[in-house]
Amino acid sequence: MSSSRVIPANGIDLFVREQGQGPLVVLCHGWPELSYSWRHQIPALAAAGFRVVAPDMRGYGRTTAPSDVTAYSIFDTVGDVVALVQALGETKAMVIGHDWGAPVAWHAALFRPDMFTAVAGLSVPPPFRGRGKPLDLLRENGITNFYWQYFQTPGVAEAELERDVAHTMRIVLGGRGLSDPTAAMFVQDDKGFLGHASGSEPLPGWLTEADLAYFTETYRKSGFRGGLNWYRNLDRNWELTAPWQDAQIHQPSLFIAGSKDAVITGLIGAKRVNELEHVLPNLKRKLIIEGAGHWVQQERPDEVNTALVEFLKESAAQ
Repeated sequence: MSSSRVIPANGIDLFVREQGQGPLVVLCHGWPELSYSWRHQIPALAAAGFRVVAPDMRGYGRTTAPSDVTAYSIFDTVGDVVALVQALGETKAMVIGHDWGAPVAWHAALFRPDMFTAVAGLSVPPPFRGRGKPLDLLRENGITNFYWQYFQTPGVAEAELERDVAHTMRIVLGGRGLSDPTAAMFVQDDKGFLGHASGSEPLPGWLTEADLAYFTETYRKSGFRGGLNWYRNLDRNWELTAPWQDAQIHQPSLFIAGSKDAVITGLIGAKRVNELEHVLPNLKRKLIIEGAGHWVQQERPDEVNTALVEFLKESAAQ
């Protein structure tokens, strides 16, 4: 059974769930999720012989949410994971991330190869630093309604998402979500981020009413600003990571995604998945789970857990 506590690290308080003994594995969630999103992985990895720690990431849940937008850069979020490993009394860890947690995991491996000995990313491919700032490139291509752009102005998305948190979570997690790119990724005029769905659809089999209630209650208390601030650092992250242009991640790596995840099925995403080895020369496996969507570790926990345990055991033995 996992336990939870608050750990001071990197100038903030991190709420973490933890279980097990053995080599340390840190699980980094994405948006709009929580450490609870790893509820199927924590006991499975612990049973396989690992010390598993999953924080509510900076700005989420019961972890500190700094008010300054600039406090959510990739340096801050990776810094939290580095400080967490140290606070746990460890010098080495394997790191796994999903959605926004995946860039944190990839960059942790990139920035601190001395600490992070293996890395797995779910849904989001490893860092590819393009020729310009992400938001500038969108505008140059005539795109003005991508959800990244809608999330930029503080207060706008917060007002919509916090109006009815239960409705928001039901649509984002339980509705079509990121399995329908035209619906979820582009914001229609006057409809906001949630306007593509009614929220009346039955929940998918992998998400229970109790699960939804937990996410809803937590976000009612925390609000959405912390998580949205990660998006408000997209261009700044591009600037900060200039020294790592075209850098590779040489540690053992694993990539997992669902075949119906819009993040990897679009033109850019598909290209990046096909070129994983350019960034990950030590890629051990690329697992695309047929029929799964974006919330892959919650949708298909058995397949994800099997792949993670195999990868972690192999990496720990090296």
